[in-house]
Amino acid sequence: MNVARIFRPVVLALGFVAGAAVTADARCEDWTPQPKPQNASRDIVGQDLDVILERGWIEFAVFDDYPPYSFEEGGQPRGIDIEIGKLIAEDMGVAPRFKLVAAGENLDADLRNTLWKGPVVGGAVSNVMLRVPYDSAFTCRVEQVVFTGQYQTEGIAIAYSKAAYPEDKPVPAYFRFDTVAVENDSIADFYLTSLAGGQLKANIRRFPTMAQAMAALAAGEVKAAMGPKAQLEYGLTDALAVHQPSLPGFSVGNWTIGLGVNFRYRPLAYAVDDAIYAALSDGRIAAIFESYGLSFTPPER
Repeated sequence: MNVARIFRPVVLALGFVAGAAVTADARCEDWTPQPKPQNASRDIVGQDLDVILERGWIEFAVFDDYPPYSFEEGGQPRGIDIEIGKLIAEDMGVAPRFKLVAAGENLDADLRNTLWKGPVVGGAVSNVMLRVPYDSAFTCRVEQVVFTGQYQTEGIAIAYSKAAYPEDKPVPAYFRFDTVAVENDSIADFYLTSLAGGQLKANIRRFPTMAQAMAALAAGEVKAAMGPKAQLEYGLTDALAVHQPSLPGFSVGNWTIGLGVNFRYRPLAYAVDDAIYAALSDGRIAAIFESYGLSFTPPER
């Protein structure tokens, strides 16, 4: 799964790629309010906070096959977002359940399918969606969702072979001559392809997933890899390292990750936000990242 697909509207709005124009319009001034349906065409039973507390469980939607955030191992869900869902449920005094969902065409589709309408074929909406990129302007576009519970700052980084770069850490300009792995059709792919008038294109090696890109780096097939920092760190070996250099022409190299809840269930949104705030304050979320061997950057709240 690539980050550009997850929130392509945000990518376009903020000008992630080199050379993109960024407007200075006031927040939401050009957006026409959308309908806020009170009754959706799919099953919405069990979304209210009181119902969740009474029945004793809460369901989280998480992306499938998306290590280190959410994935299956031995038939059980694992990952950063799984552990965060568990701590939210524990704070609320209910049991966690997880629905691993395939990524839609874009973030709008993900939110529609998982939170306020439901998939076209089979299945109902979930109570909470994890790993929702937050952007102030984007919240205007999807009024059926409350964006809350911000729990991480993610960013683009570069992993590299220590042997290939024993002194200077690589920066994007190095990839005019050195090979670099990226996930196909990702933000890193867009950025490097457009940088320096396309001079890097010949040295970009594209892979279906970031995990495969990191495996290629570990095998010595490329000298570096570029993508979300947590995914790079998850694939590190003793021979590899990662850093976050300045990225010329990259308007937004870091973004906030949070939760999504259907707009009709504000008390639930408040409850999960309170749980996240408590877990950030007492270090439990930082400890989750540490348990997976990852560094943690808290959100700006």
